[in-house]
Amino acid sequence: MKLSIMDRKPIIYQLLPRLFTNSNRNCIPGGTYQQNGSGKFNDINEAVLSGIKELGATHVWYTGVIEHATRTDYSSEGISPDNPHVVKGQAGSPYAIKDYYDVDPDLAVNVGKRMEEFEALVARTHDAGLDVIIDFVPNHTARCYHSDVKPAGIKDLGEDDNTDMFFDPNNNYYYITRQLFAPSVDMGSGKKAYIEFPAKATGDDCFSAFPGVNNWYDTVKLNYGRDPGNWSTHYSPIPDTWMKMLHILRFWASKGVDAFRCDMVHMVPLEFWQWAIPNVKDRYPHVKFIAELYDIHIYRDFIEKGGFDYLYDKVNLYDTLRAIQCHNHSAATITNCWQTVEGISRHMLNFLENHDEQRFGSKFYAGDPAKVIPSLVVSSMISTGPMMIYAGQELGEQATDSEGFSGYDGRTTIFDYWSVGTLRRWYNDGKPGGALLTPRERWLRSKYCTILNICNRERAISEGRFFDLMYVNYHNPTLNPHRQYAFMRHYDGETLVIAVNFSADSCDLGINIPRHAFEMLGIAEGEAVATELITREQDTKQLSSTEPFRTMVPPYDAVVWKIRHNQIRQKAKK
Repeated sequence: MKLSIMDRKPIIYQLLPRLFTNSNRNCIPGGTYQQNGSGKFNDINEAVLSGIKELGATHVWYTGVIEHATRTDYSSEGISPDNPHVVKGQAGSPYAIKDYYDVDPDLAVNVGKRMEEFEALVARTHDAGLDVIIDFVPNHTARCYHSDVKPAGIKDLGEDDNTDMFFDPNNNYYYITRQLFAPSVDMGSGKKAYIEFPAKATGDDCFSAFPGVNNWYDTVKLNYGRDPGNWSTHYSPIPDTWMKMLHILRFWASKGVDAFRCDMVHMVPLEFWQWAIPNVKDRYPHVKFIAELYDIHIYRDFIEKGGFDYLYDKVNLYDTLRAIQCHNHSAATITNCWQTVEGISRHMLNFLENHDEQRFGSKFYAGDPAKVIPSLVVSSMISTGPMMIYAGQELGEQATDSEGFSGYDGRTTIFDYWSVGTLRRWYNDGKPGGALLTPRERWLRSKYCTILNICNRERAISEGRFFDLMYVNYHNPTLNPHRQYAFMRHYDGETLVIAVNFSADSCDLGINIPRHAFEMLGIAEGEAVATELITREQDTKQLSSTEPFRTMVPPYDAVVWKIRHNQIRQKAKK
C-alpha cells in the first residue's frame, strides 16, 4: 500500500519542468521558445527521480503543469493562440490559466500527446516512490480563457455570463460594464491589438478597467458568489463557479495527482473550501490540499474550517529566518514563531525558497548558499509538518541571470524560456549526478541530503514532541540568544538536542536544560554516548537539569545530538 502524505515527514521538491533542460547552455534573455527551448516532462526520467528521492524528497511539486497563456503559437496543434499583449514574458505566467483541462504544450515532446506524456510522468513518479503535487489556481484565469479539450458537457468559464452585470451570482467573472479594458501597458494597435469589452476585473482584486503595470493585468478575477460592491454573499444555490472548480479538481485527482498546492487561497471565499475539499476527498480520500496563505490571523480558519492539510508559513517562520539572516534580527524570535502556530504546527509547510521568493544564496538574501545550514535545520526540524525545497536550492543556485521579463532580481524566472546552470550541470544530459558539479555544489547537496534524510529517518522529528530551550538560556554566558537557538525533539525513548549558530564565529555552548523538559517529555537524566547525526561524531554527553549540555557549533552550522534513553547511565545517589 502506498504511504500517504500524512504517514511521513513530507519533504516536497518543487520543480518547474520548463526550466529543467540541458539544451539551453546559452539562453538569449527574453528569447522565444524557438530560440531557447523548454524542458519537457520526458526529461524527468527515472534517474532524475531517483536523484530527487536520494535528496530526501517524498513528493514532487510539478509547477506550471496546467496550460497557461503564452506567446508561443500552438494553433497548428488546435490550441487557441493568446494575444501577446496580455502575456507576461515569452513563456507566460504558470498562474494565468487558459485551460484547466489541459497541460502546458511547452512541456511535451509530442504536443498532440501532451496529456499522455504527463500521465506517464505521474506513473514514473509513483514508481519512484514519490507523490505528485500540482498547482490549482482558483482565484483567476488568463484574460482569454478557452478549453480546447474540456470533457463533454462542460462549458467554458464565462461562456454563459451576463456581461451587462458587474456582479451576478451565476457569472464566472466580474464585468466593468460599459468600459474598455485599458491597463497602463501597451495593448497594441490595429488587428494585433488586444480588445476586451466590457473589461473584466483583474486577478488581484482590481475592480477597475485601468489596472497598472504592477497589477496582475494578465489575469481575470473569478466570481465565487461574493459581491465586492457591498460584500454580500450568494452561496445558495451553489454558484456555477463552485461546480466548475470542483469538476476540475476531481478531473486532476483522477489523473493520479496526490495533492494540490492551491494558489492565493485567501482570495477565494472560505465557504468554497469548506464545500469543495470534502467533496474531493469523498471520492479521493488520499488527496491533500496545501494552501498558499499570507495572513497569520486566518491560519486556523483555513485549517479548522476550510479543511486544508497544510499552509505556507511564509509570514511567520520564513520571514523570521530571513530577518535573522539579512537584518540582524535576534535568533530568539524563533520562539515567537512556534508559539504563533502552537496547536497547528503540524499543518505548517516551511521553506527557504520557492518560485516567488529570492534565492537564499543570491546577493539579495544571504549572498552565500553555504550559510543555509542553521536556517535549513530550523525550518525542517522545528515541527512535524512538511519542508519544501526549490529545485537548485540544494546546489546553491544564486539566480545571477537577467532572464528577460523577470530581470535580475535574485529569483529564478517563471515567465521566460530559460534554464538554470546548477540544474543543467546536475542533470548532465539525463545522467544526473555530481560529475559536472563544482566541489562546493557537491558539498552543499550532500549537506541537504544528510539533513533532509535525518528528517525522514528520525521519528523524533517526523512524529515527536518539541521543547524550546531558550527561556532558560537567555542569561547563559556561553550561548548568545541573538545568534544561537536551541531546542529538543523527543519520541519514544529517543531525544534530540539541536542547536544552530547563525554567527560567523564558532561557539562552545553549555546549553541549560530545565527540569521541566525532563518531566514534560518523560525522559531520564544521566550520561550516555550520543551521536551527532550530521557528522556522525560520537561523544559522551550529560543529559541533566543540573549540568549544561556541552557542544561546539561551527560558524553558520548546526548540531543534532541523538541520545537513546536505554543507554543512559544514571548517576548514583550520594
